[in-house]
Amino acid sequence: MNLEKLLADRLAPAFAAVTATAGDAGPDGPVDPTVRRSQHADFQSDAALSLARRLHRAPRDIAAEVLRRAELADLCAVAEVSGPGFVNLTVADDVLGSLLSTMAADDRLGVVAATDPQTVVVDYSGPNVAKEMHVGHLRSTVLGDAAVRLSGWLGHTVVRANHLGDWGTPFGMLIEHLLDLGESTAADELSVGDLDSFYRAARVKFDADDAFRERARRRVVALQGGDELTLRLWRLLVAESERYFLSVYGRLDVTLTAADFQGESRYNDQLAPVVEELDRAGLLRDSGDAACVFPAGFTGRDGQPLPVIVRKRDGGYGYGATDLAAVRHRIADLGAARLLYVVGAPQRQHFEMVFAVAREAGWLKPPVTAEHVGFGSVLGADGRMLRSRAGGTVKLVDLLDEAVRRAAELARAKNPDLDEAAVAEVARAVGIGAVKYADLSTDRIKDYVFDWQRMLSLDGNTAPYLQYAHARIRSIFRRAGTGVPADAPIVIGDPAERALAIELLGFEAVVTTVGRTLEFHQLAGYLHTVATTFSGFYERCPVLRADGPVRDSRLALCDLTARVLRQGLYLLGITTPDRM
Repeated sequence: MNLEKLLADRLAPAFAAVTATAGDAGPDGPVDPTVRRSQHADFQSDAALSLARRLHRAPRDIAAEVLRRAELADLCAVAEVSGPGFVNLTVADDVLGSLLSTMAADDRLGVVAATDPQTVVVDYSGPNVAKEMHVGHLRSTVLGDAAVRLSGWLGHTVVRANHLGDWGTPFGMLIEHLLDLGESTAADELSVGDLDSFYRAARVKFDADDAFRERARRRVVALQGGDELTLRLWRLLVAESERYFLSVYGRLDVTLTAADFQGESRYNDQLAPVVEELDRAGLLRDSGDAACVFPAGFTGRDGQPLPVIVRKRDGGYGYGATDLAAVRHRIADLGAARLLYVVGAPQRQHFEMVFAVAREAGWLKPPVTAEHVGFGSVLGADGRMLRSRAGGTVKLVDLLDEAVRRAAELARAKNPDLDEAAVAEVARAVGIGAVKYADLSTDRIKDYVFDWQRMLSLDGNTAPYLQYAHARIRSIFRRAGTGVPADAPIVIGDPAERALAIELLGFEAVVTTVGRTLEFHQLAGYLHTVATTFSGFYERCPVLRADGPVRDSRLALCDLTARVLRQGLYLLGITTPDRM
């Protein structure tokens, strides 16, 4: 279904023949036809221009010879040389119709599942035990969930890894505070989801009370030493926090489950073996304060090598040791071929250094890859980190509740006939979808400004616009009182039909590319283009008022558009209601 590839495959042998005829052995490799969309035709190749210097020929002459040699008659209505040497290609209407009909008959919309499926581990979300999720967790959770959905749909085995912060020195003060409150009182307090108050109260005592601080330090030693009482209280903290996290994931409509919690603590028994392997490999160095690895190529501003701290002088382990143990486990035990770490951009160097150490240790080697899927920050209207009205960090549950509330107001205003149950359903889909899409439609490496009015708009590149486009198509079939006629062929005639056909046939290429790059804004942008192109088609081409075969063809085209929008939005984690 990939038109660019189909046309490129026809042009490639012709370019190869032209270079062979010229006696060019191809020192620069085979010629890439580089077929792209064009304003002057359906598609265009500019490969002749780059080949001109290599063959010492005029690019128009090269382009003309390529067209004489290429087998395009069964695909293109027009194939011509344009300008200084562009090859312009206009696909025949009957070819577009045939390809669309084939796509419509395929449950996967022309996207072939991977023939060499891999195990992909996606490390994302990663909140801290005894702390509430805030807006800073939004991007990792939403981007990571999209990576999970897309990788799984492309045929890969996906392992979701929610790397909880569930170990370390803060748990000494948290457990002591729990004991001060009493287990049942603490459990009740934690169960209502107010984790921040619990953490702040513990922190205040730790900072102000020397006796409490000493107790907390002893409790850390007991925790690390495996004291059963301390471990039981720690498990209570973890369990109540996980229950709260799952409630947030339920509101956000992501795929994370209880089985996906993979906290730092799970690697405790692997830390010593990791250090031993690094030492045997000759990578461990004593810096005085800690045992470190200095991966090649990483230096500070002073030009001195930068360390990955593995084990501290007091015998404790650094974050680097846990991350290295995770890499080692995911490759050796889970058989992962692709490791994705969906973590904010400021952690880029940390992960690059961890990956470098893993390569030097021999754990991370081809064909296995590890990628830091970095992202920017969510900003307020003032261009600074998004804050609550009181100036504090915005809690994620508060943000999601506000999104649903605003979407409910929008649903009531847009469609007063909806009953309250329908309003609630639409509000959740639209409100949560708006929050996710605002994130996913932005180049992930960039910051973006959180703007309620823009993200909930029914116009522009927003989730509500796309959801409304899908709902409008579904309303066509409700009015028609029928589905798509069985085996109705799609016939292309009107220019608006052509424009929509070419956009729909681009679905496979976009999905495949985004599966590789994880640049989800490209998929979002594609879906927006499909929706706006459909709007132009719908305004120009009557559907229900058309006669016979034309009506059936246009109904089939409408249904295919709805399916592309629905599947594309699903891959982004966004629900598509049938009514709005």
